[in-house]
Amino acid sequence: MKDKIYIFDTTLRDGEQAPGAAMGIQDKLQVAHQLDALKIDIIEAGFPVSSQAQFEATEMISRELSYPTIAGLARANKSDIDKAGEALKDAKRKRIHTFIATSPIHMEYKLGKTPDEVMKMAVEAVSHAKTAADEVEFSPEDGCRSDMDFLVEIVQAVIEAGATTVNIPDTVGYVLPEEYGNIIATLREKVPNIDKAVLSTHCHNDLGMAAANSLAGVKNGARQVECTINGIGERAGNAAMEEIVLAVKTRSDFFEGIETDIKTTEIAKASKLVSRLTGFAVAPNKAIVGSNAFAHESGIHVHGILKNRETYEIMTPETIGLEGNRMVLGRHSGKAGFKKRCEEMGYKLSEAELKNAFDKFCQLADKKKEVFDEDIAAIISDDIRKEEQIFKLDHLQVASGSSSSTIPTASVRIIHNGKSLVAAAHGDGPVDAAYQAVRLATNISPELESYSIRAVTGGKDALGEATVEILDDDGKRIIGRGASTDIIEASAKAYVDAINRLVRRQKITEMKESSI
Repeated sequence: MKDKIYIFDTTLRDGEQAPGAAMGIQDKLQVAHQLDALKIDIIEAGFPVSSQAQFEATEMISRELSYPTIAGLARANKSDIDKAGEALKDAKRKRIHTFIATSPIHMEYKLGKTPDEVMKMAVEAVSHAKTAADEVEFSPEDGCRSDMDFLVEIVQAVIEAGATTVNIPDTVGYVLPEEYGNIIATLREKVPNIDKAVLSTHCHNDLGMAAANSLAGVKNGARQVECTINGIGERAGNAAMEEIVLAVKTRSDFFEGIETDIKTTEIAKASKLVSRLTGFAVAPNKAIVGSNAFAHESGIHVHGILKNRETYEIMTPETIGLEGNRMVLGRHSGKAGFKKRCEEMGYKLSEAELKNAFDKFCQLADKKKEVFDEDIAAIISDDIRKEEQIFKLDHLQVASGSSSSTIPTASVRIIHNGKSLVAAAHGDGPVDAAYQAVRLATNISPELESYSIRAVTGGKDALGEATVEILDDDGKRIIGRGASTDIIEASAKAYVDAINRLVRRQKITEMKESSI
């Protein structure tokens, strides 16, 4: 019998805490369905008490998914736990993940509490969570910088109170693999009731050790790993799911008798989806899912690959689902073929969504000879499954040139509440002019923090995807995206998308404040 490693994915909670990575409810639902396709064991859907959007996303995911356990995060207090239990009420399998800091520095400066007070709060939280969920997970925040004797004592106490999983977070990415492995081994040795709970890892990447620390935990007896798609998360991010799963799979000789249930052929799709929805590009040299992960240019490497792929490839592109991902559709492809390809890509579209997506596909096919999977994904993500568009870019016209006497100008028509808002402006360039016109039309002028554009596919007729970051009044970053074969249009759509996200966030904040 093999030991199973449970994969606990926190892309929708910890991953989303990365500055600028916030996703809307529909975005989260898309990611959740892809995590379901991956056969993720536990999905941490959100932190329900933190906002109405977090609550609604957790509630919707709990209602729609049946395979994974759905987890909600809660601090070690009754109100957080009750809110999480309410959000999880429709889940087939529900888990409340409660936490409190246990390191000396956190207890003194953040909590202002003694170890005895923290112990009491942890036990009470776990006991209360048992009344609201099938499974209870406890995390001693900053566990790796906690006193080991106190860590042993609190782990024993929460298991006695009913915790079914105990997670040991390297909250600030401080420890090294040997140290982390020793912490897990020590808990297994010294906690007398440790066999009544699953030990879990949760490692951050501040020193680039998140995956290595997680695997050291597995080697020493941890049987759950908390991770995110593409390793996104606060600061330098979390342990990357794809790295953990492929390490266990590829090095089965080292992790003898250990396996996961992850459907690895869905990994590439998940990586692209999360990258697109968060606006966080995957570095070309990123392990497993980077665009160069299976690319070879050196003559020596190419020669070896042609002779035998195993000379320079320890896994195949097909392992993560890259096989056949270059299927091409064109202007003569019918609706049935388009629908079949969408289904193969994992999209379950309603008739209305399919019609809209096919119409957008036909418009794109008229502009370029070949439409790739990435184009289809961009259409569905950017045009079909967006949150409600408070402002919709209906028309854009731009004039620009290289002459010093030419002043870049732009005019826009934006639909808002059924009314047309029209404005024209000039700027330093065509994109700046378009943004000035959008600001005038919407009467919203957020500060532009960053702007980038990339080709979704290759070739001169490639679909361009623009990503912008704007700042709200509190200095928090909001990401907007837009795609088009015209990069100026893509840029304008991205800016309008960011403004829509800003307005939605402001509405949620107002709702939350009015309920207090």
